[in-house]
Amino acid sequence: MSHKGVIGAIVGSADGIAIRSSMENNSTVQYCGLIQQLTAKARSALRDLDPTNDLTFLRIRSKKNEIMVAPDLLVEKPHSLIR
Repeated sequence: MSHKGVIGAIVGSADGIAIRSSMENNSTVQYCGLIQQLTAKARSALRDLDPTNDLTFLRIRSKKNEIMVAPDLLVEKPHSLIR
């Protein structure tokens, strides 16, 4: 990875299936499956507390690693917002 300290990046589907990854296949499959389950539980817990709320970002930090999850991704052209 080009950023210092970044081990890898994974793009996955909402079903926990890897679409693209810079990591080894075994690690990719493990991360995708477990993160999909965790985000589903976190989203469910948030909606139980407030049905109008939704999970927009999840950050998990341990002594060994930090995982940042963005369940949704939107990329726009900068000038498309100006009318």
